[in-house]
This record gives sequence, C-alpha cells and structure tokens, in this order.
Amino acid sequence: MPFITDIKIFAALGSGVIGSGWVARALAHGLDVIAWDPAPGAEQALRQRVANAWPALEKQGLGAGAAQQRLRFVDSIEDCVRNADFIQESAPERLELKLDLHARISAAAKPAAIIASSTSGLLPSEFYESASHPERCMVGHPFNPVYLLPLVEIVGGRNTAAEAIEAAKVIYTALGMRPLHVRKEVPGFIADRLLEALWREALHLVNDGVATTGEIDDAIRFGAGLRWSFMGTFLTYTLAGGDAGMRHFMAQFGPALKLPWTYLAAPELSEQLIEDVVAGTSEQLGERSIAALERYRDDTLLAVLEAVKTSKAQHGMSFAD
Repeated sequence: MPFITDIKIFAALGSGVIGSGWVARALAHGLDVIAWDPAPGAEQALRQRVANAWPALEKQGLGAGAAQQRLRFVDSIEDCVRNADFIQESAPERLELKLDLHARISAAAKPAAIIASSTSGLLPSEFYESASHPERCMVGHPFNPVYLLPLVEIVGGRNTAAEAIEAAKVIYTALGMRPLHVRKEVPGFIADRLLEALWREALHLVNDGVATTGEIDDAIRFGAGLRWSFMGTFLTYTLAGGDAGMRHFMAQFGPALKLPWTYLAAPELSEQLIEDVVAGTSEQLGERSIAALERYRDDTLLAVLEAVKTSKAQHGMSFAD
C-alpha cells in the first residue's frame, strides 16, 4: 500500500513550543491543520504562538492559501487524526504516555498516513510497540523554531518500512525542510548528541568559574557559530588543514585529542550551578520579554538563511548543498 505524500490535512498532537511550531509551518504552507492538546487553555496559547510566529513567516514568504484561520482545534485524539494525511505528535517525553498515545493515534488514523513523533531522545521501536501499522511510524525530530529552521531528523524503528522513510522525506521537503535520515536508532540521534556535548562543556566552564553564560555565548556567536551556520564542523576543519585538507588537519591537531581539554561527563547539577546559569541568562535577557527575543531570533535567522541562500546561488550551489 502506497503512503500518502501529497498532504492536504496536517494533524498536530501537542501544542507547546515544538507542536505550535509545526502548526505554524504547516499553515504557512497552505495546509489545513487539526490540532489537539488536553492541557487547559491550550487552544488559546497555540493560536497566540502561531500569531507571534506569523510576521517571520510572512517575511519568509507564505504558500498559496496560507492562513491562520485554517487551524481547527478538536477535543479528542480520534477527531484530530481521523481525516489527516500526515500526523505529527509533539507530546511530553514520557515513554508510557507515548505508548498509549500512539496506540490510539494509529488505531484511528488512515493506514496510509505517515505518523511521526517530535521526540528528541526516545527510540521509535520502544514507543511504537503497540501501534497499528507500525511500518508507517517514525521519529521526525525538528529544531526550534520549527517554523523557520529546516532540519528534521528522520529515525525509523525496527518495523518502519523503507518506503515510509522515503514518503516522509517527500512530505518534509514539501514543507520547506531539510530531512536527514538517521541510519541507526541511537539516543539523542545526531544533532542533539553534538549539542549535548557542547552544553556539558559550557556548564563545566560556568561551574569552574572560567566564564559567564554571556561570555560562553559570545565565544560561540562571534566565532565558530558563524561558520557552523553554513559550513559545519568537518568542512571547516578541512579548510583549516590548508591545501592538504583534512588529512593534514588530523595529523597536525590529532594529538590534541589526548589533551585534557574537555570534561565530557556532565558536572553535578548543584543548586549553585543552577543559580549561576539562571543569573547569567537573566542578565543576558535584560528587560526584553521572551516574545520580543523570539522575534529578534526569527528576524536574525531569516537574515542568515537568506544570506547563505544568496551566497550559495552565486557559487552555483542549491540551499540544500
């Protein structure tokens, strides 16, 4: 049975920061969206988050028929997924919750509809264990803000069909995303494992009094972060090797891997460390609200994305290259 790839109705279960990001992206691409979340006040909060994201989406360019009014909020899981062509779950990271949720989602959904979870660490073979037609079930892990950042990690479970992975790639690409198929089920997948290593080192530097949260962020945003936005780590280090490339870089800097530059293991999350991190980030935030900082982030991301896109075009490359 072929899977649905030309989607018209997008179902979103869970409407927090990630779930609302999916809703905003789907609406911006001219889809009808049906959403469900059992939390009190969830519909009002969802519509407010979408409204806050909409100016950035308008700047980016809306798809034909895009409208916030195409969002419908329903009271049950079954009503949310019954007529959906594609289903994206963004519930809290609890295995028991997802097991129950996906048993109900998959029982009510069309057999040809792809079902994806936004989980950032749970493995699909575990929480799709009771799902109906598990061959169409997978992880579709995005990055915040979902409505602007294109990366989505696709992770199949032991029962996921290869054809379903390919169908998900088509769907996510049509939503303006850059799907990345993670070949094996590993906790944290790819991107979050890299981010976790950086996060642990940053906490150690704060804990040891080496740097404040603001200084660490400056080290990233004025240094490697600028390169990461368009080149990544391996290509950056290839250039650092000069004409001889990565082989010379590895020979020159490889021995440094044995030096005690990194801690790797996370520091104890003491009350003092928590207070230091909270105080540092509060100072960084200043008088700005979270919503105002989100709008700044969105505008800056749009500028970076457009700059990268323009530069790649000048060098004969597509944005996905």
